[in-house]
Amino acid sequence: MSNIHPTAIIDSKAELADDVEVSPYAVIGAGVKMDSGCWVGPHAVIEGPTTIGKDNRIFQFASVGAEPQDKKYKGEPTTLEIGDRNVIRENVTINRGTVQDIGKTVIGDDNWIMAYVHIAHDCVVGNNTIFANNATLAGHVTIHDYALLGGFTLVHQFCHIGEYAMTGMGTSLGKDLPPYITAYGAPGVPRGFNNEGLKRNGFTAEQRSNVKDAYKLLYRQDQPLSEAISQLQASDDPNIQLMADFCLRSQSGRGIIR
Repeated sequence: MSNIHPTAIIDSKAELADDVEVSPYAVIGAGVKMDSGCWVGPHAVIEGPTTIGKDNRIFQFASVGAEPQDKKYKGEPTTLEIGDRNVIRENVTINRGTVQDIGKTVIGDDNWIMAYVHIAHDCVVGNNTIFANNATLAGHVTIHDYALLGGFTLVHQFCHIGEYAMTGMGTSLGKDLPPYITAYGAPGVPRGFNNEGLKRNGFTAEQRSNVKDAYKLLYRQDQPLSEAISQLQASDDPNIQLMADFCLRSQSGRGIIR
């Protein structure tokens, strides 16, 4: 426990791997479990029940695992689950779940969460996402793998953001954002597809061209959504199938931006 600064406060019911580093004045509460390789910055507060995987970095003044900001919450033992190799920067707030939904908030692996981001109760964040400064998720939001949220993005409760989708600075989303699509504005509107993001993540020119055609089908051909989805479903490209499945599921929820 030599990695624990003497001014840090660690509850006796917290479970920390032997090599976890805890900086001055950090507070780690009961029910927190933290695996090896983690670093907790000064004045960070981590409350339980919270499970944190390996090699996470939680910077100063972050609040991780606090009770949900939901007036229906009555002290139930809901949880927060965080995977491996996440970076959680200054003043980030991540709340636990509620019994009205899945009872937990979930953060996957390899996410880059910048300063002042808020992730509310019952949100599910996948892997390899990027949240720029001040991005804010209301409750019950799902962010799929490799999505990128620009600074000051606001996401309405129960919305979904698809794989490799991207929002510009100050975007406000009240509906689902399909995979690969870029949105800007308040309210957010489709502005093309995330060509640069796909290129950086190894998508071939042919794959990117197929996604571009799918974007035009959804947003530039003035077709009813049901017809556009049917045409997407006919594609043999798995990326286009992913878009079709996402849009189909969204019809029973908040619907996609269009």
